[in-house]
Amino acid sequence: MAVVAIDEHLRRRREAALQAHLDAEATGDTSRILATFAHPRYELIGGTGRAFEGVEQVRGYLTRRHQAFPDLHTEVIALHHAIDSIAAELWLIGTYTGTVDEVPDGAKPFRCRVASFFEFREADLVGIRTYFDMATIARQLA
Repeated sequence: MAVVAIDEHLRRRREAALQAHLDAEATGDTSRILATFAHPRYELIGGTGRAFEGVEQVRGYLTRRHQAFPDLHTEVIALHHAIDSIAAELWLIGTYTGTVDEVPDGAKPFRCRVASFFEFREADLVGIRTYFDMATIARQLA
């Protein structure tokens, strides 16, 4: 297996873009989150299996997510660089205060370890694919 090095300048720019995105997500400000993307795309694997593509779909997803989890944020565990992405191990943390699918109302906190692939075109964020165990979250919200 060949080892491929990422240009250090590009690596720093991607990490800054990733951090700007995580900071924006912690605010819940949909416009600010959307501004971190060159092309907005979220793909949720393992939980819902849904994908949201483009400004309007992503805006709708972010609005619904913020209504259910107004304090949703992440803590970085580790970052792993690849040719066209950064794989991030994260803690996803929040308090459920709304109604999503069959989960009952109530202010209940949760914490779940996730793996997210932040996809880039050069230094531009063009998508996020997140893997998580919905059962881990559901147990904490029950």
